[in-house]
Amino acid sequence: MITVQQAEKIINDQSKDFGTEDIYFENALGRVLAEDLCADRDLPPYNRVTMDGIAISFAAFENGIRTFDIVATQAAGDTPFEINSPKECIEIMTGAALPSSTDTIIRYEDISINNGTATVNVDSVIKGQSIHYKGKDKLKSEVVAAAHQIITPALINMAAAVGRHQLSVKCLPKVVVISSGDELVEVSETPTPFQIRRSNNYNIKAALKSYCINADMLHIPDNADITKRQIALCLQQYDVLILSGGISMGKFDYIPKALEECNVEKLFHKVQQRPGKPFWFGKHQNEALVFALPGNPVSTFMCLHRYFIPWLEKSLGIARTKSFAILNEDFTFNPALQYFLQVKLQINERAQLIATPVEGNGSGDFANLLGTDAFMELPLDRNNFAKGEVYEVWRFKE
Repeated sequence: MITVQQAEKIINDQSKDFGTEDIYFENALGRVLAEDLCADRDLPPYNRVTMDGIAISFAAFENGIRTFDIVATQAAGDTPFEINSPKECIEIMTGAALPSSTDTIIRYEDISINNGTATVNVDSVIKGQSIHYKGKDKLKSEVVAAAHQIITPALINMAAAVGRHQLSVKCLPKVVVISSGDELVEVSETPTPFQIRRSNNYNIKAALKSYCINADMLHIPDNADITKRQIALCLQQYDVLILSGGISMGKFDYIPKALEECNVEKLFHKVQQRPGKPFWFGKHQNEALVFALPGNPVSTFMCLHRYFIPWLEKSLGIARTKSFAILNEDFTFNPALQYFLQVKLQINERAQLIATPVEGNGSGDFANLLGTDAFMELPLDRNNFAKGEVYEVWRFKE
């Protein structure tokens, strides 16, 4: 049996680049940008007016002129008009290009207009006010969004602004989620008093959707021949197999033997942790990876967020930011296992992240997950944990 840190290293050593593909930018939300996004021209591309009002030469105001003749009205998108005298101005709208003969905007709120004449009603004007200068945000060819980040609505906005209708994104692994066991029935069915509905597979599938992975799902009955045959097919069709259940020491746990017979190399089986001790991980000769997670719902949930998702983010080039929280109560855990404590997170008045334990009724109590936000990882070499101590947390709810 290996430690959590050893399991983490073995899994992360199997991270893999699945390549890139070009997709239409509107379909790229949630994908990982594969290359730097650069400005195709200066941003803004011209000296941009930021307030509705009049455009003047500041020297005229500085020399005491307060009344200006309006010689034109310019909207956003118009070719700029020009003034030929210090006593002239352009009535101008937000978003318009600043005329080269002007250098200052006075907003409507600070002027009055009567019979084509604008009178300034304030005593103080700053040269260059209400102008967003060309190239102030980014210069042409400058990086506006670095590679290896998840594409957000703001990034979609920027892609549109710089004319990138196609974006290069990281390819996603092809994943199948496999459940097993005759005690499990479909969600729409009514279980017998001794059966339960399948849910772990939907949990995993839903978690993967946040990374734009639309995993396939398969259920295998408690039959050794069918188990081997279905796993063999999946190993040829998918990059990753995520299994839930059937990997412990039970008489009907056929999966470990089936994996061995399908030439999947066992890289480890069992981790010094609770929940999730029976976790099995291996690699097929064709590079397909197998994450065989324990069947208890909390175990499945924890192993998915502690091991699979970090592997996925590393494979996609996403830099993970560690998160730590302050334990809000004394806590004791006696077995010699690394414990993942379910906690509720809150931010206190000093902007500190506080973790309050919310203990459930074991690894089968998945209802308890609804009232928690993260797992706090408590070290293996300790049994007693004091209020105020700081430990890493693995968030599953934002």
